[in-house]
Amino acid sequence: MRLILTALVFLAGLFDLMIAATFLFDPQSGGAQLGVGALGALGTSTIRADFTSFFAIAAFCMMWGAWRRNADLLLVPALLFGASFTGRVIDLLISGPYPGFSAPMLIEAGHVVLMLAAWRMLPHHTVHEVIDEINNG
Repeated sequence: MRLILTALVFLAGLFDLMIAATFLFDPQSGGAQLGVGALGALGTSTIRADFTSFFAIAAFCMMWGAWRRNADLLLVPALLFGASFTGRVIDLLISGPYPGFSAPMLIEAGHVVLMLAAWRMLPHHTVHEVIDEINNG
């Protein structure tokens, strides 16, 4: 089971790395796929910087964590995608559903579930150990 979860995390990381590359090299197309349009150079720059960094950091943490069997790194993408999912839930409550609203929510929820499942199965520090390490520098 650990091997399967590790492989799934690595593959999800590759998927997110490809998404990051799309935002980096073709921000207009990448933004359009998510329903985001760039208004001039500022919009293109924002898509290229922010969307690329979100998916690239998530992908890096997933792939490095899977490769090194270090589940601590999997908490980063779990938090990123968890925050995105939360934002979508809030938007759903405020604005209501729109055509295709469930697909990105399923992808984000899937990432969170996969990262947390892998975190539980792969070697990691406890949350208390991480907090103690942060506090004690």
